[in-house]
Amino acid sequence: MSSTSEPLALPAKPGLDRDAKVIALVALAHFVSHVHLMLLPPIFGQVREAFGVSYTQLALALTAFNVASAALQTPAGFLVDRIGPRLMLTAGLVVGGIAITAAALLPGYWFFVIAYALLGVANTVYHPADYSILSAAVDARKIGKAFSIHTFAGYLGSGVTPAMMLACAAIWNWQAAFLFAAGLSVAVALLLVVAGGVLPRVVRKPMEPGKAESKVGLDLLLSPPILRNLLFFFCIAMANGGIQTYSVVALAAIHDTPASVANIGLSGFLLFSAAGVLLGGIIADRTPHHERVAAIGFAFTSTMAALMAWVSMPAAILVGVMSLGGLLNGMIQPSRDMMVRAVTPPGSFGKVFGFVSTGFNLGGMVAPLLYGFLMDRHEPRAIFMIVVAFILLALVTAITRAKPQAAPAWTR
Repeated sequence: MSSTSEPLALPAKPGLDRDAKVIALVALAHFVSHVHLMLLPPIFGQVREAFGVSYTQLALALTAFNVASAALQTPAGFLVDRIGPRLMLTAGLVVGGIAITAAALLPGYWFFVIAYALLGVANTVYHPADYSILSAAVDARKIGKAFSIHTFAGYLGSGVTPAMMLACAAIWNWQAAFLFAAGLSVAVALLLVVAGGVLPRVVRKPMEPGKAESKVGLDLLLSPPILRNLLFFFCIAMANGGIQTYSVVALAAIHDTPASVANIGLSGFLLFSAAGVLLGGIIADRTPHHERVAAIGFAFTSTMAALMAWVSMPAAILVGVMSLGGLLNGMIQPSRDMMVRAVTPPGSFGKVFGFVSTGFNLGGMVAPLLYGFLMDRHEPRAIFMIVVAFILLALVTAITRAKPQAAPAWTR
């Protein structure tokens, strides 16, 4: 497949120092993006009372966020490839700050929903821009570690945001908590402006005669390897959505597991997932067989879900099982990104990662509805069975992919 742009041109500062700066800047932006994702859940009740709406009505803001992200993430990827990831990443942070400020200060529920839709638009730039920068700028021998640090920063952002929002809301109010997050977003944007000289810029070349750019992009995105990765991301989102959102209530319904024990288990899953991401980055740099890493991780994660559905475990064992499952689940993530990178031609990282990451948004829209329906129907065990089914489907998409070529796709 051909690409409509050359590989990204890099500043003439080779070496470990430049790689470290690039990874740090991109990881910081990804950290902020996950802060944005977790702004509302910790203070859901306060915001609901402030607007005098139901939980379902307020959840419409999250729906608007995901719909905007799903619809516009692929176009954002095309823009990343056309005008450059540094500009798009900076713009996303600025627009995100504006959206959060609007959500905090504009009066009325519908302004809040519209502001959250704008925040969803800002969210579209992160995966296309981040992966485009890392793929172009970081030494290929360290790209697995770079992907793992990037993903770890996102996990860290999700982890610290609840405490941050609750603390700010307790000291001031929920609007001040939002404004604090908006200030953080703008501050990182300014850092990219000041220190972003190490980030790559895009270099355009003339179009091939008789070939339209949109056609080239469409052919690439609709090719079997890319569609396979879109399905892979969707399956991961569906599986993780069941575990992260409904495991506590499902365990209580099936085994009468106390909420305190189930929450400790979930915390173990999330914390060890973050640790697993870093471990997975080291592994990803040492093997071209990323599908094997994914297979091992999926085998353990599916076993964990099946045990949670059918076995009433003592508290210590449940926490141990969920923590081990989280470690192996996190280990998959860098190999997931490497599998996408391996089938992406140079100059197309933005559009490809933007397109396949839409699978996360689609899963984010479908999973809560599906699993919530099962809980309402008093079928909590079915949640874990569907999680296992999506894990196995993700495993199939990974192990049946085309085997690595003699030369990696991004070097040809």
